[in-house]
Amino acid sequence: MHKVGFIGVGIMGKSMVRNLMKAGFELHIYARTRAKVEDVIGEGAVFHESIKDCVRDCDAVITIVGFPQDVEEVYFDTGNILESAKQGAYLIDMTTTSPMLAKKIAEAGNEKGYRVLDAPVTGGDGGARAGTLSILVGGGKENFEACMPLFQAMGTNINYQGEAGCGQHAKLANQIMIAGALSGVCEALTYARAKGLDLQVLLDSVSTGAAGSRQLDTFGPKILAEDYAPGFFMKHFIKDMKLALTEANMSGLSLDVLSQALANYEELAAEGYGDLGTQALMKYYEETVCEEE
Repeated sequence: MHKVGFIGVGIMGKSMVRNLMKAGFELHIYARTRAKVEDVIGEGAVFHESIKDCVRDCDAVITIVGFPQDVEEVYFDTGNILESAKQGAYLIDMTTTSPMLAKKIAEAGNEKGYRVLDAPVTGGDGGARAGTLSILVGGGKENFEACMPLFQAMGTNINYQGEAGCGQHAKLANQIMIAGALSGVCEALTYARAKGLDLQVLLDSVSTGAAGSRQLDTFGPKILAEDYAPGFFMKHFIKDMKLALTEANMSGLSLDVLSQALANYEELAAEGYGDLGTQALMKYYEETVCEEE
């Protein structure tokens, strides 16, 4: 496995492309806007004007795009992946998307002789840059094992979750955990500020105790600095939470914390904050406090 097609060279994808090239893979990329990927082209990635040209000679094709409709487009639209990839190629969707869509791609791909995996990631833009992503993989286990060199170029915690769609289920469980943990961080900081505490002293005090978490470590300092630049877009997190609630409803589950977090984020998105990072949830609490005052 040498030639890799990569579609979705955004905040996460660009770092993943770089790490794949560092590992010795030949990268062929497609992006809607060439100007946004000139840096990785300069570093050795081969740019193509169409998905068809990008994937047709590749041993593996990796996609990490924005929304389920984008996944549908790159796989199923005329002339795209399922009509153009090389016979027997590995097709790996690393987008966080619907488990049902992952199964649909697997079924269609398997019928055409492709080897399909759903492999969403977690670890944010920092993990993508460092090559330390957690990768959650669903599909045929033999395909998972064959693609391990690719995964090891991008991540360090790589686990097989089960059949097609299980990688997506694992990622949605991850997003449910984040929704609760980050909401807790924002609520705690809101409470501490209202009570007159020094927020930096508070972070230093609790981060190594039972309340410590990756969300607190990553976003606590950013919230204090009012740094809401996206490592992961709020609008994409909203998409993930909606997917999780849909799947929960199909199983008769009531996830109240997730539902409330989603409602809070959707209110912020309606106010125009969808392109900020997930830590901008703090704005919801700041606005709530201001309204009460």
